[in-house]
Amino acid sequence: MDYQTLLNIGLTLVSSVTGWFARELWAAVKELKVDLAKLREELPKSYVVKDDYKNDIRELKEMINKIFDKLDNKSDKA
Repeated sequence: MDYQTLLNIGLTLVSSVTGWFARELWAAVKELKVDLAKLREELPKSYVVKDDYKNDIRELKEMINKIFDKLDNKSDKA
């Protein structure tokens, strides 16, 4: 065997392995995109949105402040 044949065989093997690896990466990226899309759909169902949480906490604080104001204004407090 001459060097050209060995070189051709080596380059063929390297390019085949590189092609297989690139195809696997491409498939993994496509699968990750699908998983990310599913996550974007399902995430709001499991967790509270930050703005909703802030609004709810503000309402609770307002209610607690009203209760404290009533307790402060109560005439028979000790």
